[in-house]
Amino acid sequence: MAESKTTGSAAGTADNRQEKERPLRKPDWLKIPIRRGNNLAYVEDLLKDSTLNTVCKEANCPNRMECYSNKTATFMILGSVCTRGCRFCNVTGGKPGCPDPEEPAKLAQAVKALGLKFAVVTSVTRDDLEDGGSSVFAEVIREVHALDPPVGIEVLIPDFQGRREDLETVLEAGPEILNHNVETVPSLYSTVRPEAVYERSVELLARVKENHPEIYTKSGLMLGVGETEEEVLQVMRDLRKANVDFLTIGQYLAPSKEHLPVKKYVSPESFKKYEQKALEMGFKAAACAPFVRSSYNAAVMLESLK
Repeated sequence: MAESKTTGSAAGTADNRQEKERPLRKPDWLKIPIRRGNNLAYVEDLLKDSTLNTVCKEANCPNRMECYSNKTATFMILGSVCTRGCRFCNVTGGKPGCPDPEEPAKLAQAVKALGLKFAVVTSVTRDDLEDGGSSVFAEVIREVHALDPPVGIEVLIPDFQGRREDLETVLEAGPEILNHNVETVPSLYSTVRPEAVYERSVELLARVKENHPEIYTKSGLMLGVGETEEEVLQVMRDLRKANVDFLTIGQYLAPSKEHLPVKKYVSPESFKKYEQKALEMGFKAAACAPFVRSSYNAAVMLESLK
């Protein structure tokens, strides 16, 4: 009898373990409607012909079809291979090639062809480059500003391993918005983005305002990777202490079974509460919803201040 009871308990434990390892079922609010617009093929062909990358495609963004159909995209410079291996990200990791010296000019021409009034540019992390790619960011900013009529720009930058001179290279080019995502709460950095440092990211954002108060700053988080509500609120307080202007919070969606699993699907109501709390804390604008990404409708935040 005792042996049978033990066997049953072990089987039950195995069943529980299997249950825990099963992917969470997506709730109805995370069903992505099929979006097909007249401009979809045009944007895809333009990017292909220009040999330009977008984070929309490389990161498998859920808003890609919508943005492409609206003749917009978030450009990703410095190649499509990242030197880091964050467990949440779909961008390919490995050894990247040399940057394309024509990329800044080609990107500016794509911005003009799309008729954009505001451009958003990010990059893979290039720890292999002496300046982390900061000089390429600066050249992109200058090329976009030189368009006629001039186009505003938001740059979503890596941490440049904390090098102040590289950050200053980007800031001196004068982007309208400097974005750098903290991504998650400090307790999860070793799991989610082990090659990054939370304090380093917050310090980077604080330095922008210290040296260039005229430039708006922005940061973002993804939820559902194991954080608590209080941890999220504390990150928001840390960002406000660093005088960050804009905040984005969205739901993490695992790109594949090999990536970090989703621990929780946060309800739209909870996102709304975070958005309200952000405004109460003093953020100039906040976008918090399941499908929000750091670059989604980026120009709207800037326009809301006018």
